[in-house]
Amino acid sequence: MKASSHPARLAGSLALIFVATGAAASIPPPPTAAELALQGDDVAWSIAEGLTTEIGPRQAGTEAEAAARRWAVARLGQLGFANVREEPFDMPTWVRGEEQAWLTGPFHPQPLAIAALGNSASTGRGGIEGPVAYFASYDDLVAAPDHYVRGRIVFIDHQMKAAQDGSGYGYYGRARFSGPNAAAKKGAIAVVIRSIGTDSHRTPHTGVTSFEPGVTPIPAGAVSNPDADQLVRQWKRTLQMRTNETPLGYTPEPLRLKLVLTPQLLGPRASGNVIAEVPGSDPAASPVIVACHLDSWDLGTGAIDDATGCGIITAAARYVMSARQPRRTIRILWAGAEEVGVHGGKAYFDKYGAQRHAVAMESDFGADKVWRVDFKLPDSAKTVADRIAAALAPLGITRGRNPASGGADVGALVQAGTAAVDLQQDGTRYFDLHHTADDTLDKVDPAQLRQNVVAWTATLDILANSSASELGE
Repeated sequence: MKASSHPARLAGSLALIFVATGAAASIPPPPTAAELALQGDDVAWSIAEGLTTEIGPRQAGTEAEAAARRWAVARLGQLGFANVREEPFDMPTWVRGEEQAWLTGPFHPQPLAIAALGNSASTGRGGIEGPVAYFASYDDLVAAPDHYVRGRIVFIDHQMKAAQDGSGYGYYGRARFSGPNAAAKKGAIAVVIRSIGTDSHRTPHTGVTSFEPGVTPIPAGAVSNPDADQLVRQWKRTLQMRTNETPLGYTPEPLRLKLVLTPQLLGPRASGNVIAEVPGSDPAASPVIVACHLDSWDLGTGAIDDATGCGIITAAARYVMSARQPRRTIRILWAGAEEVGVHGGKAYFDKYGAQRHAVAMESDFGADKVWRVDFKLPDSAKTVADRIAAALAPLGITRGRNPASGGADVGALVQAGTAAVDLQQDGTRYFDLHHTADDTLDKVDPAQLRQNVVAWTATLDILANSSASELGE
């Protein structure tokens, strides 16, 4: 789909936005921020295209992430934002090495497509081999007796299902978030999980895992969904071989797996946040913060996660700035090191958490269309929420009933009491691409990206121009 086709896809919304904003028919008013976004110059696309083309993968703590920060400072300055700056912090840095896996017995050896999980330990260059302990779910692993796990390579077959709101991620993701830690505590020598993804490609999904203090990290990787299917089929055959005649003369023995994973922990390395602002006309008004994350995993180019998010929030802020000076300052946060532990969001909260923020928003769920808006606003802001809902309705966006959470990088602010608005994107295909080599620019639909920008611009314009009484100041 060509970028030039964006306006045609959303042209029908323009007249409705005029009506929603009360434009007079006889004397056309200056264009609103949303109208500028609808007719605009593809700022979001240019940011996503530039970041993925000129920098590419941006793993936290690496020179690539540092180059991305320099790129971001220059780009935000070119776009006319004020107070553009880099705010550095240090964080522990992990990088991947060699990654190979094979099913070695009792059947003919076969390679598997595997990616190490962030914070995985190394097997050493010689690798490790052992019998597989199969678990249908993370809960089954937690419930298993230690002797069933000890000395084995654990496999967790936690199969994620697609959902528009991505709601399965937290449940199925436990296999990655906590599975290696649980297996290590029970004496496993390594962990392999089915990728936390909804695709059927031989592209494994990486992502961070964590080990509790005092738990020695073990090698941990994710195999692609088709390779997980193959492993499961072989596992079932080994069970049959123990109770039935052995097929094709194979010896009935446990399924065996060999891993070679050689990641490294590099110790503390520099990361950082990039911040820019649209100064408000009222210095006493609390700012609105809009966030994305600048870092990405290293397998793809980080297009949907989260170059498009940075493009969306930045384009919206620029269109609001172009229409008129907002009452409130809009603060743009391109957070660093989100993927490996939300270090940028924590650094921002440590520095600015004591300041009052009027509202927090984040874009970090790809670039497919916004379909629902959720609010967590003070009671006094009912009219603000109503105005936002009315402005978004022409774009096919419905009003939700769930409280907004704000997103990972502003999560600490929201937990501390900051109001939030969530523009929920369609996540049906998000976890086909999430944390894989397939997260590249060609997966971005320009028309849906534009719909995001228009929705964000309309919402941000209302919030940034809200009164003190409306947001409880």
